[in-house]
Amino acid sequence: MKLLSVNLGRRTRVPYTDHPEGLTGIDKRPAQGPVRVAAPGPKGVGASGVAGDDVCSTRYHGGDDQAVYAVAREDLDDWERELGRPLGNGQFGENLTTQGLDVSGALIGERWRIGPEVVLEVTSGRIPCATFQGHLGERQWVKRFTAKGAPGAYLRVIEPGEVRAGDAIEVVHRPRHEVTVALQFRAVTTERALLPRLLEAGEALHPEWAQEARKYVAKYGG
Repeated sequence: MKLLSVNLGRRTRVPYTDHPEGLTGIDKRPAQGPVRVAAPGPKGVGASGVAGDDVCSTRYHGGDDQAVYAVAREDLDDWERELGRPLGNGQFGENLTTQGLDVSGALIGERWRIGPEVVLEVTSGRIPCATFQGHLGERQWVKRFTAKGAPGAYLRVIEPGEVRAGDAIEVVHRPRHEVTVALQFRAVTTERALLPRLLEAGEALHPEWAQEARKYVAKYGG
């Protein structure tokens, strides 16, 4: 398992985002050399956990529980075949493009060591939005991405440091539950009856989805 690229996006004005100034950092490109990764601060205040990467809409993106976004190269390859077009590393707006790691199959709370310094913890899957659809330029992209159920993973920074393309990735902790990123994604999108199961992931689960799961249990039981 290894890191193929670290991808950074610079704020760009586009016609397809709901940001009040029309700005987005979704168009990410592979960086050269080492890149610093650290906890950016709470959502709404902190932006990306990856140095040099712009997050424009801090209401929905960035913050400690969404500090880093990872996508498996294997999933990009699968989409290439389905869409009939090339997809470069960073094309999905991911900070980290991995190889040999089942990102969407990772457990919530699973920890990865990347290179000699950095440890990241899986918190949730990525929810597609209109900006993502506009960036890809594919019709009904939000619906198609959701149906695929392989959203990639948001991660929080446990141990900061530098990462670079080619770094080894090691899974250093796997929790004793069965709540994967893919299951969490289905629970909050298409199969809400699964929401109570998310609470098995405990404090590792992104707090917004933990709150959503608790609200569901309070209303419907679990």
